[in-house]
Amino acid sequence: MILELSLGAETKTLYDKLVTALEDGHSAFIETVCSPDGSVSKRVVSRKTPDTTKNAIANKPLSYSYSEDGVLTVIEKYLPRPRMIILGGGHIALALVQMARACEFYTVVFDDRPAFANTERFNAADEVICDDFSKLFERVRIRTTDYVVIVTRGHKHDQRCLEGVLKGEEPAYTGMIGSRRRIAIVMKQLLNAGFSQARLADVYSPIGLRIGAVTPAEIAVAILAETIEVKRLKPTKADSTSCDIETAYLLAKYGEQTDALITILETHGSVPRETGAKMSMSYEGAIVGTIGGGCAESDVMQDARTVIREGGWRTVTVDMTDTAEEDGMVCGGYMTVIIERA
Repeated sequence: MILELSLGAETKTLYDKLVTALEDGHSAFIETVCSPDGSVSKRVVSRKTPDTTKNAIANKPLSYSYSEDGVLTVIEKYLPRPRMIILGGGHIALALVQMARACEFYTVVFDDRPAFANTERFNAADEVICDDFSKLFERVRIRTTDYVVIVTRGHKHDQRCLEGVLKGEEPAYTGMIGSRRRIAIVMKQLLNAGFSQARLADVYSPIGLRIGAVTPAEIAVAILAETIEVKRLKPTKADSTSCDIETAYLLAKYGEQTDALITILETHGSVPRETGAKMSMSYEGAIVGTIGGGCAESDVMQDARTVIREGGWRTVTVDMTDTAEEDGMVCGGYMTVIIERA
């Protein structure tokens, strides 16, 4: 599916279409073509293997290139917001939801007990589902970008949930709580039932990093730390290299108030934001998102006002070495940004 957008289409429309694709569970790309005459065309590409994004390297959120005639093409990669699917609504789940939301996971809680699986108890969760565990996979389709945490109230439910996960598409992370002895018994039973050794070996169990956690909150910290380790340090398991999805969602909501878009194309050295980070601004200075704050961002905003007045686009290299030293900051690299008239 390719969604074309004509030159000058509203920013909000562009990001509405991007968010729609992401919420359907698909990866999506924004392709921007900037011509030397100042014209800019943008479109959202959302399909399994988009031809136009073949140069978007898997372990990078953004790629850009110049053609011989000076045309700049920028491809921004966006992945669905990673879901943490928490099976079980006990004390560990309650603590984990709060922390996972702070780390930008979309949180889903599933339990078969109405007293535990309700929005009053889990008011920070994005979704709360109360149903029998036998209906779990009718209610939730596991994706390759999901992080599944199995912490039900009993080994019987844990094993049933794990069996269901193993029968489907492999998520980025599967973790199951339990003692080493009990887990060894479960794994042996599953191996005898025909599940592959390789797939079983990918299950993180006992769940969580080994930090000596005891309380529900400490165990939640250990689980979250382990999922972040998989997300950030094991790209073969989970591609976490997405552009600035939080700002994308804000642009889908408030994009009509935007006069300029600013995106980091490249960074070198120590800088406060990564490649793909984005902000938008109005001429009056109302901003959504950030490319790092401080004097450097303020200077870029002045360039953005010029682009808003004159139209078109421009790239700007921001040297943060001097401003970082003046402000007492630890960063001191430089970044290249593109500024577009929205």
